[in-house]
Order: sequence, then structure tokens, then C-alpha cells
Amino acid sequence: MTHNIITTRRRLIKGGLAAAAAVAAPAVLRAQGRRDLSMLTWAGHADPEVIGAFEEMHNVRIRAKEYVGGDQMLAQIAQSPTGTYDVILSDAEYVVQLQQAGFIEPLVPEDYPFDDFFPEFQNFRGHWFDDRPYAVFLRFGFLGLSHNRAAMSEAEARSYRGMWDSRHEGRIGHFDWHLPNLGALSLLNGNLSPFDLDEQHWTELSDTLMSLRPQVRGFYDYGGMLSALRSGEVAAIPGIGDWITGVLARDGADVTTTIPEEGGLQWTESLSIGGGSRNQDLARTFIQYMLSPEGQVKTATLKAYPAMIPTRSGWDRLNEELPGEARRQNMVLNGPNALDEIRAGRIRLRELPVQQSLETWNDAWTRYKNA
Repeated sequence: MTHNIITTRRRLIKGGLAAAAAVAAPAVLRAQGRRDLSMLTWAGHADPEVIGAFEEMHNVRIRAKEYVGGDQMLAQIAQSPTGTYDVILSDAEYVVQLQQAGFIEPLVPEDYPFDDFFPEFQNFRGHWFDDRPYAVFLRFGFLGLSHNRAAMSEAEARSYRGMWDSRHEGRIGHFDWHLPNLGALSLLNGNLSPFDLDEQHWTELSDTLMSLRPQVRGFYDYGGMLSALRSGEVAAIPGIGDWITGVLARDGADVTTTIPEEGGLQWTESLSIGGGSRNQDLARTFIQYMLSPEGQVKTATLKAYPAMIPTRSGWDRLNEELPGEARRQNMVLNGPNALDEIRAGRIRLRELPVQQSLETWNDAWTRYKNA
């Protein structure tokens, strides 16, 4: 390499670094003012297509800690110093426990668009204490009987009883969580309040559960359910819904979720500001963004698992931008839609056990798995 070439190369490198520095300077300066927002959440909610625009708009970086299951979420908070999480996304039935433990902050009602919510979601049970909300309703879905159409038709799935058919021996799967499974079978038993059971009805539910055991292929996590339903390894899985079959349907799998005649359950995810958060202003702004029409469409079409949304303006935006997805998720504006299922009384909220402890339900589930 000659001297001239070395000199020229040094000049190019020097010039390139200078140019790069000039280009990067605004970004560096911008990064110096950037704030962090911590979030405890189910998977998928901090994907770039969901939060990217918010991060850019507010010069913030969202640091997400993901969990699997409400019990794990509670344990994660309990083991962390106060103020660790600015935003907490939780299943609605756990908000009461979060509030009673002081893990979430009270919210100012005027900060959030409650008037934009459909009436069913404005004063949602378990979110308000002494006329103050501690969580806002973000998204929801229905749980019924999810099935591979080649193995179980919609007609057969109109009753949970179809799982006991001899053709499905060894081909029923389970999401490995006691609440949705026991809740679905409680509906089969005719319990209008499927989680509020006296001793007799709890014994009957335990018996119903155990009678299904010979039909069971296995107990699955999120990825396992996708694989088992897609391949037809299992004919059906009770207590799950479009949050699984919707993901598969996007890829063309012949699966669906039917709400049986005995009824279905509603899962709900809510947002709260973490107790002791030092970024409450930013947390509030983030929640407001997720309740805006833009944020609502993003959460409705979350890649990890889709969901229905509670705001009128969100439905308007979804029908305008993605009418096919609005139809698929039964959120059409003109005609029968998902709200009719709730108003007809076919959907019950998924809740924590009322007359038994969580440990009692969990123990029953463990005995069932080991039977």
C-alpha cells in the first residue's frame, strides 16, 4: 500500500467519521433526553409495530418484562422493589389483588376516554374502588371450544359434551391453566356463576373434570397449542379462543373457536400504573395512547394474539382500515357482532374462585394432570 493510498484512506475514514458524527449528532442529543418506561406484560405487547410510533413520538424507550400467567405476574411484582414497573398489563381478575396489595396507583377518571367505551366496559367490575379506577379496560376475547375443523365440526362443538365422544379419545388438549378449563366445564355443569360454587357444585365440577381425563392428549403452553391444533394432533381444546385460533387462521389453518350452547367465558386485559412509579406522567400518556383509535387497532391486531377492543372509536378505525379483520373478529358496526353475545347473556367473566381458594383449584388441576 503506497503512502498516497494510506493518506487518501485516512482522509476518507476521517471524513466518513466526521460525516457520520454530523448525521448522528441529532440522534445522540435526542438519546440524551430519552426516558425509559418499564412495563410488566404478557408477550407481544412491546413489539415494535405496537409501541414503535409511541416511542418515537415521545422519545421514550419501553423496557418490557414479560410473564406467563397471573400468578407469575403477582410473584414478579412482589419480588421487585417498589416502583420497578411503571405500567402493568394484567388479566382483569387480578386487578383486585393488585389494588389490595398496593401494587397499582389510583387513576384520575378524567384522564381516560371512558365515554368512548361501550357501556359494558365503562365501569368494569373489579376496576373501581371508592369511585376511582385503578385499571382501564384495554382488550378482551371470548373463550369457548377451539377445534380443528377436520376433526370436530362446528355442529359438534356446540356443546362441551362433544369432548367425551369416543372418536376423540386421546385427542383433547388443555391449556395448562386451571381457571379457563374449570370455568368452561363449570358452564357445562349449568353453573350460571361458573366461579362461585358451593361445596356441592365444586364437588360436581371436580367429578366432571376427572371424567374427561381419559380423553386427554396433553397439557400445552402457548406454542404447544398452536402446533397441536394446527397439525390436528388434538381435535379440540376447551377454555381458549380466538387468541389462539386467530393466530392460526392468519396462516390458513382450518381451525376456529365455537362458543358452545352452554356459554363461553370472557378474558380481559387491563392497564394500570405501577405502585410507586416515578414516571406516572409518561405511564398515563402511554395508556392514553393505547386507548386511542391508533393504539386500539394495534392491540386488536397484535401478532402474538389478537383481541377485541372496548372503544367505539377503535371499532370505527378498525372497520375503516381493516374491514376483513373487523369481520373476522366479529366487530362489525352494522349487524350482529360480539357485543350481542354479551348482551344475550351467553358470556360470563373469567374470575378468580369465590368460595374456594386459588390453591384449592390449583390442587384439583394438579391431581387431574397426574391422574
